[in-house]
Amino acid sequence: MQYPLGDRAAGGPTSRRLFVYTGGFLRQRRVRRILHLSGFDVRLGRPTPDDLIGVWGKSPTAHRGEAIAQKYNVPLLRVEDAFLRSLAPGRAGELPLGLLLDTSGVHFDPATPSDLEKLLASHPLDDTALLDAARSGMARMADAGLSKYSGFDASLPPPEPGYVLVVDQARGDASVTVTQAGRAEFLEMLVFAQEEHPGVPVIIKSHPETAAGYRAGYFGPEDENDRIRVVTDNIAPAALFGGAVGVYTYSSQMGFDAIFAGHKPRVFGQPFYAGWGLTQDENPVPRRTRKLTRAQLFAAAMILYPRWYDPYNDRLCDLDRVISTLHAKTRAWHADRAGWIASETRLWKRKTFQNYFGQFKPVIFENDPEKARQLAQTTSRNRMVWAGKAFEAHANATRVEDGFLRSQGLGAALVPPLSLITDDIGIYYDPSRPSGLEQLIMQRAKLRPDQKQRARTLISRIVAGGLSKYNPHDALPDLPQGHRILVPGQVEDDASILAGTGAISTNESLLHATRNANPDAVIIYKTHPDVAAGLRAGQTDATPFADLVLTQGDPAKLIACVDEVWTMTSLLGFETLLRGKKVVTVGAPFYAGWGLTEDRGRIPPRRNLAVSLETLVHATLIDYPRYFDPVTKQPCPVEVVIERLVSGTLPRHGPFNRTLSKLQGVFASQSHLWR
Repeated sequence: MQYPLGDRAAGGPTSRRLFVYTGGFLRQRRVRRILHLSGFDVRLGRPTPDDLIGVWGKSPTAHRGEAIAQKYNVPLLRVEDAFLRSLAPGRAGELPLGLLLDTSGVHFDPATPSDLEKLLASHPLDDTALLDAARSGMARMADAGLSKYSGFDASLPPPEPGYVLVVDQARGDASVTVTQAGRAEFLEMLVFAQEEHPGVPVIIKSHPETAAGYRAGYFGPEDENDRIRVVTDNIAPAALFGGAVGVYTYSSQMGFDAIFAGHKPRVFGQPFYAGWGLTQDENPVPRRTRKLTRAQLFAAAMILYPRWYDPYNDRLCDLDRVISTLHAKTRAWHADRAGWIASETRLWKRKTFQNYFGQFKPVIFENDPEKARQLAQTTSRNRMVWAGKAFEAHANATRVEDGFLRSQGLGAALVPPLSLITDDIGIYYDPSRPSGLEQLIMQRAKLRPDQKQRARTLISRIVAGGLSKYNPHDALPDLPQGHRILVPGQVEDDASILAGTGAISTNESLLHATRNANPDAVIIYKTHPDVAAGLRAGQTDATPFADLVLTQGDPAKLIACVDEVWTMTSLLGFETLLRGKKVVTVGAPFYAGWGLTEDRGRIPPRRNLAVSLETLVHATLIDYPRYFDPVTKQPCPVEVVIERLVSGTLPRHGPFNRTLSKLQGVFASQSHLWR
């Protein structure tokens, strides 16, 4: 749902020529690409009345295009960044995730109604699906802590609650100067904030560009006193709104954000969000008389008006994809910006670690635990360790492990992972202690409708795409008829077996227990793929118990052909739950104990909550892992990994990987060769 240019094709014969006279349009490939996908052919030259002239908002260079438009009677297209842009301001060089394309005006200039104002004034904004999408978007942005610039330091505490929040802006910004405002108007706003809240402390929040040193603001240290404090720290807006008793702004987008944080901000300019009954307006726009709900304002400004861009697939997209994209980027920013010291990381994994965790500061590798601890202290970095290699000396280090949608090929064959897990509490496969995944499952016990739908869509795509952890595409032989039970073999010295099993801790004992409980069933034993490939130890003679032994076979296809699965701790049990089949556990895998499996092992008493499959999936596949797109080399949401696995658009790994993996198996005991 977009307005008013959404019916144009992306390029092709219906494209409209867009003439530009500013170098920025030519230098910024992302901007040109979004314009092209929106149906515009960007070019230089002399326009005709059937063309458009593109200018950047009310920027200092806009007058060039405006003059030519007037001379040749050509309409203007004003371009601006969308309201959910990036981690950092544009001056930091980060590319935008969306644009605002306006044929009527510009959203921050009240002199002429913009396309956005027309939407707010005249669009019905009463479609149930649209408003549901708006409520979902509002909740998701709040959940992820997103704003126009979302690179906030989540560890920074806000001031003590009970203050008035006054929002500064970048000096000379067009959204201020377009109404001939300046420092005097900002000082007036500050006076109002003090007079209307006698004795209450005043916090002035600097603009991100001011804090980063790009542009001065309208306030500075000279405005501070025993009651007024200027905050340049990169505190999240949501945290500031939480402690504020009032919000004052001229025309900042933080005023827009404040509305969705539950405030009715005091507005002294005439921004697009003022005049609809959701703000206290010092200078109201007379023509804005309609009363809107928060969901209606959000629907127009965030769903109908912008052109959102999907960088993973190079196409226009909806707001949901942009929220997922920016959330993945901000999650990486929050976790990685301080830098990491990584221990017990084999040589072949180090490039992967740099891709995942080194985008803001390169990862430093140090295997000696004491040296790693000292290095972390001196460099103010965090520590991480491969979970299966962690021991007492790695206390307080974040554990790292492969994710659950890992790759198209085996980890033991050195195929890089598409997902990794970081856990600063424990690790999901060790039931002897709590883990981050357990906490997430409990936190997601009650899902919002949009979260439940996202999880259901994820399940459908995984099942329809036949996806599993390693995603082989092996064919299946003919299977015996009868009540089929699949028993997945595991690597018996794997950390999940050592930590998550009791009396039944070998493939043979699992087969024996399964046969004893099901004497008439058709038992199919599937050798673990790492064992079958000769990359890990663990061969088992299953013939005394199994009717069929498979060394190959696509697990997704196999699950579809059986009635139930018996397992110790295999991830295949979780994959079976996604497909609606019965799962019996004899260990304590992460998915046991939540009312979704028949559990015969010893489950930790703390898992005493029955949850839905959607809750388990949301926590396990959306919240817990981090995903990396090998095509764009960027953090990404889980949906992108699923698209890559289904479409097969993944880098190929040649015979070198397999040769190296064989050598790894031979020399595994000589660990110094791999560090």
